Amino acid sequence: MVKAALLDKLWAQMSERGDFPMLSQSLRTTVAAMKNDDLDFSALVQVVLSDFALTQKVLRLANSAMYMAFGGNITTVTRALMVLGMDAVGHLVVGLKLVDHFHQSAPHRIDAKLELNRTLLSGSVARKLTSDTADLGAGEEAVVCTLMRQVGKLLVVCYLEAEWDTIRRKVESDGLDEAAACNAVLGVTFDEIGLEAASRWRLPEQIRAGMGRYEPEANEPQHVQWLRAVTNFSADVADVLSASDVHAQAPEMELAALAQRYGDALAIAPEALVSMSTALAREEAGMGVMREIVELRASADAIARAGVAPEARIAAGLEDLRALPSENALAPVLALASETVLAGLGFARTIVFVRQAPGLFKSRLGFGRDVEKLLPTLSFNEAFEPDVFHLAIANSIGIFIENAHDPKMLARLPAWFRDAFSDARSFVLLPVTVDQSTVALLYGDWSHAQEPRKISQVEMSALNELARELGRFFAHAPAQEVETL
Repeated sequence: MVKAALLDKLWAQMSERGDFPMLSQSLRTTVAAMKNDDLDFSALVQVVLSDFALTQKVLRLANSAMYMAFGGNITTVTRALMVLGMDAVGHLVVGLKLVDHFHQSAPHRIDAKLELNRTLLSGSVARKLTSDTADLGAGEEAVVCTLMRQVGKLLVVCYLEAEWDTIRRKVESDGLDEAAACNAVLGVTFDEIGLEAASRWRLPEQIRAGMGRYEPEANEPQHVQWLRAVTNFSADVADVLSASDVHAQAPEMELAALAQRYGDALAIAPEALVSMSTALAREEAGMGVMREIVELRASADAIARAGVAPEARIAAGLEDLRALPSENALAPVLALASETVLAGLGFARTIVFVRQAPGLFKSRLGFGRDVEKLLPTLSFNEAFEPDVFHLAIANSIGIFIENAHDPKMLARLPAWFRDAFSDARSFVLLPVTVDQSTVALLYGDWSHAQEPRKISQVEMSALNELARELGRFFAHAPAQEVETL
């Protein structure tokens, strides 16, 4: 009870900083998407798209890890998720969210930077250890376990500065190690704080198990033992390589001892483990990870989709769709199309309406600002009304509304649209047809916060081709799948 009360107190203090609850919610959303029995692609894609650095990291991973099989030409997060799998992308998102959060939490404190660098280095060791693992999801899972094992200490360093100073003084005065000093000062260990974080963020049980201490004789499932071996070896190597005297005294003897302890569990020869670890010391790979994140954020505006024409991006998404079998599940197909339109034209949001019995078009998924709140509220009956949405579903090609606030146009907009999209400057409606009947409608808009834009004839042609391709999947989809989207 005392320990639980203290952890609650710690969480309350951390939550006073606005960024910590945001991290918690982001991680919970990611894990919920990974656990969804219906494989909710759109939820996980939305998490990735909300962060430019995450988007670029996921795309680079898909294009490198699967280069031979997929041609290295994956341009959307949805397609990357199909290639890499929900678990691999989900674990990658969790890891990057953690790193980015702590990088932002204490950017000017040397002690916090040191702990973050040590954590980043341990993540580099874990990724190197698992780079040849056939199961990409298991490799990314091991990286998350490694990062999470050190989260307890990072939380204390970044959020409880006074207590951290007391812990450091106790280490110097009493000769304790940091873990013992933390327990003496706070009544809990770094490991216990990390496990509490994993629990409150609802991380999978496998992650929590993988964060534990590695004991060779422990009666644990083989995969859990492997995760613990990766996690503990990576953290121990990072401690050795980041020691203050690492350049003055060669760490080979310590690394050799670690390699002997973990070699069997990792199924890697001790000599190979030592060689890999010393190579990391020379390359300072941990700093490389952090530099990559910083550079991505700093140059986001400069490199975001620079130099690529919208129609070319739409064409790339169209090729991804054409590569999928007609029997492919509708949810990821619609997510891929929606993301392609959002990214290709720089829309504020995209939404897909699907015709569902009895004669009702309902919004089923979308991306962009506040879309999650809007989706449950958006629908319209297919029975004719004199507005642009019914004009669109009666057409075989898309229509573009340049000025949604023109008085003449306002009269053609349904009340539900005016309420939900009051900030829309201009928008496009793309009908998806099967046998001359509209089965879905893809919506995308630019808001007043964006620069005024028009859709060119070439761009509209590319959008219409994308919508026509979507019809193929609806034609082959069972009625039950459409109804339960």
